[in-house]
Amino acid sequence: MAEVVELAYYPVKGCAAVSTRSAVMQPAGLTHDRGFMVVSPQGVGRTQRRDPKLAVIRPEVSETGPGGERLTLRAPGAEALHVDVELEGEPREVDMLGQPLRGIDQGADAADWLSEVLGAPSRLVRVPPRNDRVTDGLTPGTSRYADSSAVHLLSRATLDRFNARLAERGAAPLPMARFRPNVVVDGWDAEPHAEDRARLLRIGDAELGFTKLAVRCAVTLVEQGSGNKAGPEPLRTLATYRRSPEGGVTFGAKFSVLRPGTLAVGDKVEVTAWADGEPV
Repeated sequence: MAEVVELAYYPVKGCAAVSTRSAVMQPAGLTHDRGFMVVSPQGVGRTQRRDPKLAVIRPEVSETGPGGERLTLRAPGAEALHVDVELEGEPREVDMLGQPLRGIDQGADAADWLSEVLGAPSRLVRVPPRNDRVTDGLTPGTSRYADSSAVHLLSRATLDRFNARLAERGAAPLPMARFRPNVVVDGWDAEPHAEDRARLLRIGDAELGFTKLAVRCAVTLVEQGSGNKAGPEPLRTLATYRRSPEGGVTFGAKFSVLRPGTLAVGDKVEVTAWADGEPV
């Protein structure tokens, strides 16, 4: 039986992960996952594609009372920043990878801190409490500032297959963190890429529906601990066996949330429907 072996969420899009032993799966994904985004003064979202130093910013969200949040940001060589999150301001228009979305600006202190750390004028926005974003795919849903669907799931067997191919080329293995998943599954050892075929999943109290394969981009070239681009891998090797007919290379799968609930490391991953009606 497959089970969850890692859980992570990313409070600020493009910034470092927060690992956790348990989490609440909300309709838009794990609590706090990609609830904030760094943008240019014009409102264009920053990602590791062009701003790899986002990776060294370590965010933490804490509750300050009923409905209140505090965001803490840390980075090497910078004093920690504490922001009482603005939830009621007038949302502004923002652009996330060409998608028109909205965000509540988090003020001058956050803007100044991020501009200094990244070396480029920046501001911070939060998803409005009333988030009406609709995501596409086989099972439509919603998410905050994730590229597409709410949940990115990847199995250890899939990573092991990839690292075996790297070894054949004389290259060192890559860690799971390079691919920035929310949920890591172990127990599908006999079949790498089993997540590609899973159509309905139950994990803890939550139920997930498959939306699409995860198309990989230049973010995977960034070494997450340092924020430095580290060469052609994994894209070079993925291009030899994971090319998509629609373009690009795929690795892992995206899911929408059909039923919210609590999940934890150690929870069993039950596939209740496979692609093409294969037996459960």
